[in-house]
Amino acid sequence: MRAVALADTHLHGELPDYLAAAIAGADLILHAGDMVTEEALASLEEMAPVVAVQGNCDSPGLKRLLPERRRLEVAGVRVGLVHQAAQSQDSVGPVMMAREMDVDLLIYGHIHRPRFENAAGRLIICPGSPTLPRMSALTVAELEIQDGRVEGRILPVGAPTCDYLKVAGGLAKGDRQAHPGPE
Repeated sequence: MRAVALADTHLHGELPDYLAAAIAGADLILHAGDMVTEEALASLEEMAPVVAVQGNCDSPGLKRLLPERRRLEVAGVRVGLVHQAAQSQDSVGPVMMAREMDVDLLIYGHIHRPRFENAAGRLIICPGSPTLPRMSALTVAELEIQDGRVEGRILPVGAPTCDYLKVAGGLAKGDRQAHPGPE
C-alpha cells in the first residue's frame, strides 16, 4: 500500500498542482493536522481516502470533524497520528508520544520541517510542510506499508524555496512589503 503522509498544508481549498502530483496514485493519505479548512479536506478526499487529525490552525468546523489523535492499523503496522508531538527538532517528545500511543509508526506535524528516523524501535516521521516550510524544502513523506513493514522517504515537492528566506531577503533590501506584518 502506498501512503502519503502530510502535515501543515495550510490549505483553503484546492490543492496546488505540485502537491496533487505528489499524492497521485496514493492508496491512503495520512494528514497530521493544520489542513485548515473543510474544503481542503474535500480536495484531499478526491485524491484518496484520508485519515487525519486536527491541528492548532484548523477552522472550528474542521476541528469538529477531526480528533486530536488517531491510532489505526495499516497492513499490519500500528500507526499513530497527532499534530503536536514536539516543540523542536528534539526526538524525545515524539518517541514518548509513540510509546504512549503504543504505535510502530508515529506521524506528526507542527514543526514544518521534515524528520524521518528510527528511534527506540519506532519509526518517527514529520513530513514537513508542502506549502509553508520552515528553513527546509517543501516536502511530504512517501510510505510503502505492507506485511507489518514500512519503507519510505521524505519527498521534496514543488519549487525548492522557503518563504522565510524570501521575507528575510526582502527585508534586507528594505522592502517593507516583503512582510505583511503590522507597521
